[in-house]
Amino acid sequence: MVKGAVAAFAAIATMGAMAAPALAADGKQVDQLKVHGGAQRIAAIGSASAKNVILFIGDGMGDSEITVARDYLHGANGSFDGLDKIGQPGVLGDAEAGTGQYTTFSLGSSSDDSLMAKDKSGNLAGGTTAGVVTPVTDSSASGSSWATGTKTYNNAVDVDVEGNPQLNLIELAKAKGLATGNVTTSEIQDATPAVQESHSTERSCYGPQGKWDGKTDTNGDGKIDPATDGNQTKNCLASQLKENGGIGSISEQLLDTRADVTIGGGSAYFNQIDTTYGDGTKTLWEQARDRGFQTVENDVDAFAALEYQEDQPVLALLSNGNMPTQFAETPALTQEATEQRGAVQCETNADWLGNDTAAGNSASLADMTTKALDLLQANPKSEQGFFLQVEGASIDKQDHAANACGQIGETDDLDKAISAALEKVDLSETLIIVTADHAHTSQIVSEPPAYALSTILESPVDSSQIVVSYGTATAEDPDAADINAGYNDGGMEHTGTQLRIAASGPGAQRVVGLSDQTDNFYTIGKALGLATETADQNALSNDATVAVTRNEDGGYTADASGFDGDAVLSYELKDDAGSTIAQSDGSTPVSGVRVATAQTTSIALDGVTEGAGYTLSVTGRQSGKTVELEFQAQANQSSQNTPGSSDVVAQGGVKNDSANPLGLTGSAVLGVALIVAALVSAALMIKYAKASRR
Repeated sequence: MVKGAVAAFAAIATMGAMAAPALAADGKQVDQLKVHGGAQRIAAIGSASAKNVILFIGDGMGDSEITVARDYLHGANGSFDGLDKIGQPGVLGDAEAGTGQYTTFSLGSSSDDSLMAKDKSGNLAGGTTAGVVTPVTDSSASGSSWATGTKTYNNAVDVDVEGNPQLNLIELAKAKGLATGNVTTSEIQDATPAVQESHSTERSCYGPQGKWDGKTDTNGDGKIDPATDGNQTKNCLASQLKENGGIGSISEQLLDTRADVTIGGGSAYFNQIDTTYGDGTKTLWEQARDRGFQTVENDVDAFAALEYQEDQPVLALLSNGNMPTQFAETPALTQEATEQRGAVQCETNADWLGNDTAAGNSASLADMTTKALDLLQANPKSEQGFFLQVEGASIDKQDHAANACGQIGETDDLDKAISAALEKVDLSETLIIVTADHAHTSQIVSEPPAYALSTILESPVDSSQIVVSYGTATAEDPDAADINAGYNDGGMEHTGTQLRIAASGPGAQRVVGLSDQTDNFYTIGKALGLATETADQNALSNDATVAVTRNEDGGYTADASGFDGDAVLSYELKDDAGSTIAQSDGSTPVSGVRVATAQTTSIALDGVTEGAGYTLSVTGRQSGKTVELEFQAQANQSSQNTPGSSDVVAQGGVKNDSANPLGLTGSAVLGVALIVAALVSAALMIKYAKASRR
């Protein structure tokens, strides 16, 4: 009887397993998709462990962009040295390999499709829509998907459709003690790099003064002074700005996240002033140096000289904005104009940072990738492993511009960066993933179309003529008919097709077949052993502590540590009478104190009177973990108070969770419950079998 019951159980299980793949399934609705992990397609698939993970992103690099670049650079039957090796079985020895496709839709065309909708002045507009399925994503929503595992709206950076910050891969890797890096050819504040360093309801919230690059530096002091040089804070949700009690702009949060290596463009935005820091006059560059960063500003030779220094993370921004492309422009034209121009070949851009300086140094994406890996591998934290994201950003930007040579050169730059990484890592312990964030406009066609713009290229390898068309702009540009000008509106749009994802190294098989962009977060997180589930992330703050210190100047500070499951903290200070003396703003999910990731977060306690008693509570807004402690402000004449010194007057930690006294995560509790249920079921079956024998 027992044998029969077991056989029946096995048969039913087998039938269920076999039936599932054969069934078509309608997609989930927004309410299911908007939660953390809700859009996964392969949630049940496990992963091998990897010590290190490198994620390469070709921004806008759909199958068409890969094919255009390969056909031109290597011939129609040729291969890329790096790009085509990843995911190809047998090409990289016995490394595990896999190739698949993933879906990229988002949950809104802008913040107007979220609870974080803002008006033209940057104030919360009272939106009531929390997500709309949107087939075509932008780079910030797509990047947020693989960085956090949560679908969101276009323009959002690591917040969900309700504005709640979602922990990203660099934050989670730092919580585990791994070394971390972020490399891009774009402005470091741009969407793809931003998703590994910040949380923002608007992707254009570059700095304290918004997306403002200082070109109107009226007094020539090298700083972007809000009162005289202009102010684009309307790019930001007002309540997110630090001056309004928020967590700050993307650039400010980059300093809080404190990745070990950060390399890219966008140096001009670090000339903005954070009026809440120090005396309110310092630029973000000055703040970075104050906080111990090794900084490089627009200097390739200084970049080449960088070496690992203990507790001195690297912030190297090598151009004011996006980095110059490898190839000069070849703007697309109308049918008649492109036929008149004829076939062209690509020429190297004299401003490309991959060209050697007088000292023989360069900063191509391959150079930046090599430098990042050198710095990470020299870091003692890398003994536990590292996570590195590398973006070839301007494939997308040149696609927007209908610039065929521009996008080809940027694809080549990414390919060489992958090759450089392969020279420096061991694929038995390092997982390399190569993919894109969204598809784009360019297509290879047989001849110049009448209803789209195009460029005719002649491959220097096999002399084939390659017609590249662009047809997704929503407005006409009359310059496209001028052979001496060409299309220059930059308005070609993304497309919504699924994308190639390829991987080599431990866990590579997880990308095989059809997955979703959010699955990439779990592929990387599971490989590195990060806290990918909400309950496990919340548990990262179980050991959080707060210490109240009386400073040298007589003021008081709360130092919060161990809130590794949180991006934002709230606090409230009450006196003995129960009156609130000071508290953080809690008007929106991006209001409050930004957590200094895996570091100590300091909170100035205003309004403390000597000799009085207080109760302070500090709460992680993601984990819900709270530290509450009482302290007595020292009287001026107290013998404990040594002039010129700082004294800890109180400290405490998170109280045991009464609802979970054993300290188990939700996943662990569920696991125990299932085991108990299985044991009970087995016992009942045995009891029934024995009774039947009677």
